[in-house]
Amino acid sequence: MSKLLPVGLLVLSNLFMTLAWYGHLRFPHAPLVKVVLLSWGIALIEYCLAVPANRIGHAYYSAAELKTMQEVITLLVFAGFSVFFLKESLTLNHLIGFALICAGAFFVFKGPF
Repeated sequence: MSKLLPVGLLVLSNLFMTLAWYGHLRFPHAPLVKVVLLSWGIALIEYCLAVPANRIGHAYYSAAELKTMQEVITLLVFAGFSVFFLKESLTLNHLIGFALICAGAFFVFKGPF
């Protein structure tokens, strides 16, 4: 269970960060200052989840493994967010690119050779 807690916290933190970074794109006419301040507030929640995830996770994973996990989670969260919230399509090119990044993650966790 302890090895899964950092993963769960990283998923939650990425949900908040994706919302902070990209959520405002659905509201292009919102004033930029308002968007920046709101995004900053949402990002604070993300930090409150990501920092403990990495602190707790470092007892079980290397920093490189934690960063790799975070990147793969970011891609998965972003892909879902893009499709369901922003109503954008993912193309085959996106999927191939994401798959190559995930292949890189495999080598981070499989090593050392």
